[in-house]
Amino acid sequence: MFTKILIANRGEIACRVIRTARRMGVRTVAVHSDADAKSLHVEMADEAVHIGASPVGESYLRGDKIIAAALATGAEAIHPGYGFLSENPDFVDQVVAAGLIFIGPSAGSIRAMGLKDAAKRLMEKAGVPVVPGYHGEAQEIVLLASKAREIGYPVLIKARAGGGGKGMRRVEHPDEFSEALSSARREAKAAFGDDRVLVEKYVDKPRHIEVQVFGDSLGNVVHLYERDCSAQRRHQKVIEEAPAPGMTPAFRKAMTDAAVKAAKAINYSGAGTIEFIVDASQGLKADRFWFMEMNTRLQVEHPVTEMVTSTDLVEWQLRVASGEKLPKTQSEIALTGHAFEARIYAEDASKGFLPATGTLHHLKFPDATPEGATVRIETGVRAGDAISPYYDPMIAKLVVHTKDRQAALEALGAALSRTEIAGSTVNTAFLAALAADPDFCTGDVDTGLIGRHQETLTIVPPPGGETIAAAAVAASGAGAPPPSDDPWSSLAGYAHFHNVARRIRLKFGDDDIVAKVSVRPDGRFQVALNAPHDSTNSHDFRAAPRIARWPGHITVFEGAVGYTFAVPDPLARADEAAAGVGSLRAPMPGLVKLVRVTKGDAVIKGQPLLILEAMKMEHTIAAPHDGVIAEIATEGAQVTDGTVLVRFVEEHNAPTAVAS
Repeated sequence: MFTKILIANRGEIACRVIRTARRMGVRTVAVHSDADAKSLHVEMADEAVHIGASPVGESYLRGDKIIAAALATGAEAIHPGYGFLSENPDFVDQVVAAGLIFIGPSAGSIRAMGLKDAAKRLMEKAGVPVVPGYHGEAQEIVLLASKAREIGYPVLIKARAGGGGKGMRRVEHPDEFSEALSSARREAKAAFGDDRVLVEKYVDKPRHIEVQVFGDSLGNVVHLYERDCSAQRRHQKVIEEAPAPGMTPAFRKAMTDAAVKAAKAINYSGAGTIEFIVDASQGLKADRFWFMEMNTRLQVEHPVTEMVTSTDLVEWQLRVASGEKLPKTQSEIALTGHAFEARIYAEDASKGFLPATGTLHHLKFPDATPEGATVRIETGVRAGDAISPYYDPMIAKLVVHTKDRQAALEALGAALSRTEIAGSTVNTAFLAALAADPDFCTGDVDTGLIGRHQETLTIVPPPGGETIAAAAVAASGAGAPPPSDDPWSSLAGYAHFHNVARRIRLKFGDDDIVAKVSVRPDGRFQVALNAPHDSTNSHDFRAAPRIARWPGHITVFEGAVGYTFAVPDPLARADEAAAGVGSLRAPMPGLVKLVRVTKGDAVIKGQPLLILEAMKMEHTIAAPHDGVIAEIATEGAQVTDGTVLVRFVEEHNAPTAVAS
């Protein structure tokens, strides 16, 4: 076994690897960029090495710096985590050439599966079912469009490199093909450095089911059953589960046999995932699934497999990479219970899952376990950490495991309702709504479920009078002598402004709220709210609401929803200059990838104006109204959140861009 390893990654996966290595007595070396200098994974590791500036191209994608750090610290092996260099065969070759061990598959195996088109041709030869489509080398638009017509619309354009939904477009009609192809190529080039694509038949009711496989250097390959990852938005997974709902013994055997056959075809060693697309229009049938791709690394959703098989896949990785055989044979791997993983992101679900940034001023995960359930939190952040625009905006993975699917769903909902995050827009309310969706609850799930139910799943009701009153009381400081942060901790017999009402101003979105808060002799708060909110009420907060105070704000938590109110500084002077009038501002930091109009152009409402690339995804900025362009951002410009992208000759109040 190794004595020291370097982890060529960041965030929650780096922390995850460190925990297992520490348990096994293996020392760890972290690497970090400027932005991550004080991050959790750096704090947890035994040693840490700075490798560059914040952009990934100057740090986490610098294989030469990572290898140099491993050699300088005496590490024997490099664990790549997932993303970044984890599936880069050239990096594997460089690691081996430096006399180090790569904790993962060989460069040959990665190359065999790294390009979707070549992988599918290989799988066809191995007898693994492959989805109908064009997987050839030729990339001329005329040929691709012709192949799309032969396959039959709708079709799916997919980047042949990478994953995560980047460089993927569904095309419904031939007239849309050219634009979708250009967009997919741009996104694929930015994310993977390769703009080549393949074209496949779009399955009408597709389920995404994958099989965890594991091989060793002695030729042994096993599977650890399946995961269902059909709950996706923008082709990216949201909630994963194991085992897959509705799975039958016959279907499981056919799929797991195909997965093991695929891994053996490339002499695979290490952790890997064989992803299948399943036609669920007539239930799960053994002849209605097809190989989609192989991820030659550990997956983000690996904890659900660990929970239902009682394994530590990172430990298996370390043992296999050090030359040991697989810890268990196929007959020794049992499937027990049901597990869900929910990915908690900094994003605005109501705005098309727009990535968000911010400082996590308040961060609290469930501290109690529902009866009979296990709750596991995988995170790489702490309270006070910032969500950076440079990296994926995942905050944590919330994993639950219990006896069956229904109990696991209940545990998931309960855990999400006790998760508190303030300082950035997050998707906990959306996740809770998805976990309670009737179709999801019955297991009637496919990759289009979120899209079909998106409006319902992303609607958050406005705060009610009780919630607003709680925010007003928290802002008033009533009920507890300063400097306590808990105005509900000392109600009896104390009111530092007695029965004199205190006027409180709050802002929720565009809504200005005025409240008058006073404390009654019986210890209850009396809160009078201005219209259109409720009239004078007495609110008994003896059971304290869940609140978080952070600079200039109050967040009140109701279940999985966090309602954030701004508390204006009464001494500050509002700047009412019309800087945002007649303009569109960037909804997030990013790169102006493409500009479609010029100064003086007349545009109509909904017309695409430019494409903003943020976190390796393209977001179309469209005109919010008819008008004439007075000024527009320069193509290639790097912009920050709130930067003016477009100004109109005609004045319209449209302060923030809407990205699609």
